[in-house]
Order: sequence, then structure tokens, then C-alpha cells
Amino acid sequence: MKHHEQEEGHHRHDERRGHPHHGPHRHGGGAQTFRRGRALDFLKRLEVKRATLAKQLEQTELQAIYAVISGELKAVELIRNEFIELFELHESQEESLDKPTAKTQQEDPQPPTESPNE
Repeated sequence: MKHHEQEEGHHRHDERRGHPHHGPHRHGGGAQTFRRGRALDFLKRLEVKRATLAKQLEQTELQAIYAVISGELKAVELIRNEFIELFELHESQEESLDKPTAKTQQEDPQPPTESPNE
């Protein structure tokens, strides 16, 4: 086989290959909009984790690991707040995300107490 011939399935360097799974590249802030969308998606995932941890703090059956859950909640909130500041997502927070509740912002939240009926 000669050097300039191609094997089946191989592309020459001068051929332009599209990215069918990405679609055509568009101008007009597409990449920036795409990155912002990904940042907002990540922020939503942090919100879900935050809400899940906050609910777990209220469950009496998880009282034995309350300190661990509380620490995880504080860490997620710290990451969330830094992420919002770093990527300047302040306006999106008001549009689509819940603001932290007073309960999740307390310095030292108290574990739930078991009722005498249990």
C-alpha cells in the first residue's frame, strides 16, 4: 500500500470532521452560554444535595450521625456559596433556586429530639 493511500476508517489530516454528537458550532456566545448552562446544572445538583442533607437532619433515625450530616451540609453550602461567587451566578439564584433557609444557616444546629412516644 502506498503512503498516501488511506486505510478504511482512517481520515486524512486535511479532511474536516464534524462532531455529530455535539451538533454544528454556532457563533454568538454559544460556548459561553453552554458553560453557563453547565454551571447552573452543577449548582442545581448542589441544591439537591443541600436539600437532601437538610431533610436528613430532621430525621430522628439518623440522630446518631447528626454531626456528620451537619458537617456535610455546611461543606455543601460553603461550596455552593463559593461557586455562586466565582461564576457570578447571583441573578440565577433568585430566578430558579431556593435561597438558604434560616435553619440551614444556623451556626450550631441542634439535633432533633426523640419524642417520648418512640
